[in-house]
Parts: sequence; structure tokens; C-alpha cells
Amino acid sequence: MMKLSSLAKFSAFGIGTILFRRKKPILGTIIITQKCNLTCKHCAVYDTDAPMYPYAQIQVEMRRLYEMGVRILFFSGGETFMWRDAGKTPRDLVVEARQMGFLIVNVVTNGTYPIDLPEADLILLSLDGGRENHNLIRGDTYDTILHNIRNATAGNICFYMALNKLNKSDIAHVCELARAEPNVRAASFNFHVPYPGTEDLSLTLADKEECCASITEMMRRGHPVFNLRSALPHIVRNTFKTPCHQCVVVEKGKYSVCGRCIDLPGMCEKCGYFFAAEYSLVFGGNLRVIIEMLRTYPKYI
Repeated sequence: MMKLSSLAKFSAFGIGTILFRRKKPILGTIIITQKCNLTCKHCAVYDTDAPMYPYAQIQVEMRRLYEMGVRILFFSGGETFMWRDAGKTPRDLVVEARQMGFLIVNVVTNGTYPIDLPEADLILLSLDGGRENHNLIRGDTYDTILHNIRNATAGNICFYMALNKLNKSDIAHVCELARAEPNVRAASFNFHVPYPGTEDLSLTLADKEECCASITEMMRRGHPVFNLRSALPHIVRNTFKTPCHQCVVVEKGKYSVCGRCIDLPGMCEKCGYFFAAEYSLVFGGNLRVIIEMLRTYPKYI
């Protein structure tokens, strides 16, 4: 779980950001490949033939992010566990990031590869509902993922569910599975972001309100949910400032404030990324969200 020294450093960053209205990033994501073994219905970036980005380039991006002040680092894809270059694997990247000084290092995966990465703080694993709806969205992978979760070498997994028209009724299932599986710490949610070609999966305002009511009920029942209840009304109605300058995404040397969707007109107004909203609210000085983050994050990281 999160060290007190790390929490103190993040708190100092937050106070300075709020008081002086700084726009320095604290959270960075490096896309290490767009190559993926799945063709999910809601995804607009996968590429089954994409190259692996060079290790040397990823090293440069890690150093640059660290110099910028980033201390929370994500490695993402594509499918992250497919990445290989110069004899290196994602584990080498995580270990090197720790040695470089990053305080929290997380990895995002679709869960279809064996999960052997105890060095990561969190492995954010995409589970998009129960067996039927997950497989409808991601192909016949649910049982493979469950097998890999149960054979993981550490209990550092967090479900990462993108809520859309197809799976919005499966919130309780994912929360219950998170509580039942020893290697899973929590479940975390996002709303589907309507990238071009995926608009038909978008949730209505009423859908989002219903989803957040379900998430809140799961929290009330004591299920491990890695989201902030106080932020949910803002996320439903997109009443948080975008883009979030405390987050940055890097891909092939290109730096994007908040996320890759920054270049798509109208996407900020339709943002469904709960973490981005929570960070935006925290560094915007929302006291309720700040207090809840200080109580919630140390439990799961």
C-alpha cells in the first residue's frame, strides 16, 4: 500500500498546485505499443500489426517525464504484455522506473497474458462485465482472464471497466468478483468515450446517473471500488475542468496533455475517464474530493 512518504510528497504537490495554480503534471502514461491481440468493440486505437516501440525511446520518455515532475507512471498499449524490444519486457520497464525514482508504477493490460508482475503497484486489468457481455465486447476471453487472475503472482490487480450501452448492467458483477478474488484489490470504472466509429456505445445522461447510483450502492455495501463517490455527480454531467494539466500521455515522442483524445474536437466535453475527472477536481481545489482521495487512494495503491 502507499507509503506515508509518497503520500506526503503528493500532498505537497497538490497544495502547491492549488495555491499557485500550477499546470505541472504528476501522472504520466507511456504508450509502449499499439499492437494488440484483441479487436474490442469500443476501442479506436488497437492495431494487430503495430510495431513495438523501441526500448531506447521509452527510456528517453521515462527520463523526460521524471524531469517534468511526474511521479505516478503508467505503461499502456495496445496490449502492454505483448511488448518486447532489445531483450526487455514490461517487467524491466517497471523495475527501471522504480530505480529512476517514480513513486507509483502501474501497468494496463487486457488480462489475456499470464500476470507475473509483482513489482508493479497496480495492474489495471480490463474486465468489461460478466462472461456474456465481456465476451460480446472483447471476444471469447473472459475465462482466460479469470484463469490468469487466479494464477497471478501478486495481489495487485484492479479491474478497469469501461461502461457502455452493452455492459452497463454488469457493475454489481464486477464489484462482487473484485471482492471475491484474492488477487484483485478493487474495481475501477470509466464511461465509454465516443471515439469516432464507437458512438453507438455511448451512454445517455440517464444511463450515467443509473450507473453511478449502482457504483454508489456497491460502495455502500463495502465492495472495493477505486473511485471517489464525491466526484461522481461531476463526472455524470462533465462539470470538471478539462483538460487535466496534471496528466500527460506520451506516444512515440508526442506529448498530449491529459490524453490522446485532446486532439479530437468535442471529446473533452464527452470525457468519461474517472481518474482524469478526479484529478481535475482535486487539483482544482474541491475539498470534498480531496478528503475522499486521501482516504481512498492509500487503501488500493
